[in-house]
Amino acid sequence: MITIAVEVKPRPYDALIENGLLARAGALLRDLLPAASRLFVITVAPVRQKWGKKLMTSLAAAGFDAKMLDIPEGERFKRLATVEALAEKLSSLGADRNATILAFGGGVCGDVAGFLASMYMRGVELVQIPTTVLAQVDASVGGKTGVNLKAGKNLIGAFWQPRAVLIDPGVLSSLPEREYRAGLYEALKCGVIGNPDLFREFEEHREKIAKRDPTTVERLIAESVRLKAHVVSVDEKENGLRQVLNFGHTIGHALEAETGYRSLLHGEAVAWGMIAAAEVAAGVGKLADAEALRIREATRAIGRLPSLDVKPKNIVRRLQSDKKKRYGRVHFVLPTEIGKVEIVSDVPESVVLAAVEEILELSRG
Repeated sequence: MITIAVEVKPRPYDALIENGLLARAGALLRDLLPAASRLFVITVAPVRQKWGKKLMTSLAAAGFDAKMLDIPEGERFKRLATVEALAEKLSSLGADRNATILAFGGGVCGDVAGFLASMYMRGVELVQIPTTVLAQVDASVGGKTGVNLKAGKNLIGAFWQPRAVLIDPGVLSSLPEREYRAGLYEALKCGVIGNPDLFREFEEHREKIAKRDPTTVERLIAESVRLKAHVVSVDEKENGLRQVLNFGHTIGHALEAETGYRSLLHGEAVAWGMIAAAEVAAGVGKLADAEALRIREATRAIGRLPSLDVKPKNIVRRLQSDKKKRYGRVHFVLPTEIGKVEIVSDVPESVVLAAVEEILELSRG
């Protein structure tokens, strides 16, 4: 088993990574949680149908009293109404301050269940058990939780660190191809912002990654989690270094909001955002054109991205309401080379427009 420490205060925790770990989840949690803990598993129907029995059997074998609650699947259900409905269900089931919420699903499930844990009874224990690439390499680690408003993504949320993160790469075998590829873009992001060896892994082992080779995939996930764990350990609440994790997300979030969270998976939006950010970096002289091309090619090599049907000026307008804006200024995470990025706030609107126009053109090709 690969164990990666997330050194946040006052209570550090571990991300545990191993193929087949799901069957041992109960035994692992028995060592982490009080014996009187009541577990409430928040999931979505496809995950419950494929992996729910294995998890619940493991929990029962370890002596836990566990209940499973479904939420609707999809980004458009990542709203306060979903959190309220879940809280009402918890109350009706007698959940008290000894409750532990298990987020068993992808990024949306983890965000919703995590936010619920931060709010219910003014805060209860949380365990993340991510089942998508996106959630395993990024969303489950670091304590960010939240829901969307019509104005944009994650505008209501809280930092709420889990008690543990249990990652079983084996569950990725049931992911649809599009979902699998969408998560890989977040792993590639980790390569761009701080791990050039991970970036080269994408360039040199495309076939193994595409075929979901277990050893290769486990390594990609572990290296991505290792980078994120380091970043959040240094900067838990995004006051400095943690901002680098937003590479690709500034324009990516605007694309998601502009398309109503319906035509793009989150990872796909981030992928277009990464290409756009590389174009912006080249446009302001921060990144060599050849390096921008490497980022573009590595991103597009993962798989065909959906076409974009948006107006560039609308995307720029959306940026003005992004929650990452500080002191009235939009901040971009721009690569200066593979493995290094800078936070830049004085990007001319014309450069941003040109970058958005470029990805629109690419999406039509």
